[in-house]
Amino acid sequence: MNQPSQPNGSPYLETVTLKDETGRSLCCTLEYSFELEGEDYALLMPVDTPVEVLALNEDGSEEDAVPAAEEEIDEIFDTAKAVLSEYNLKLQRTAIVLTVEGELPEMDDEESEDDAKGGNDYEEFLWIASFYHEEQEYAVCSPLEPFFILSRLNASGEPEVLSDEDYQKLEPMMPSIESILEEQLFADLD
Repeated sequence: MNQPSQPNGSPYLETVTLKDETGRSLCCTLEYSFELEGEDYALLMPVDTPVEVLALNEDGSEEDAVPAAEEEIDEIFDTAKAVLSEYNLKLQRTAIVLTVEGELPEMDDEESEDDAKGGNDYEEFLWIASFYHEEQEYAVCSPLEPFFILSRLNASGEPEVLSDEDYQKLEPMMPSIESILEEQLFADLD
């Protein structure tokens, strides 16, 4: 996918809205689009920062922490939103993933060193805040790696959430998809 450049030479990124079956929406940038077996697909990246809520162990450790289930999110959302507002972050109930709007705190050098030594079981996340709800401790974290969403483009060019069947169909093709994306990435760099 070739995109025109802005005056400073960086590409314009098209912004699209992805909606899920519940009617929630997620504003994303269209990073790449490609065709595979006659279908158009897109790789999207959320505009706002994706976050995950983890339920921690009784001792508050991250070991064996698990992502909060959808039902838990319903119960704790208002508490999490209030806690994050103390950090000037706005928690949003968006399609696919929770997001926060605002400037994330920076990871300090000591945390980075601990992660590099394996001291953090969730080293792929930036710990933003923790809170309690009915004696259960939760942590709100953001992935350190880019969070991409694979979607299908409909006839109007709008992204659609992939169904479970679509994922099962695409899973064996993921190496091909990754290869296509790598080729496009390197072509765009030239």
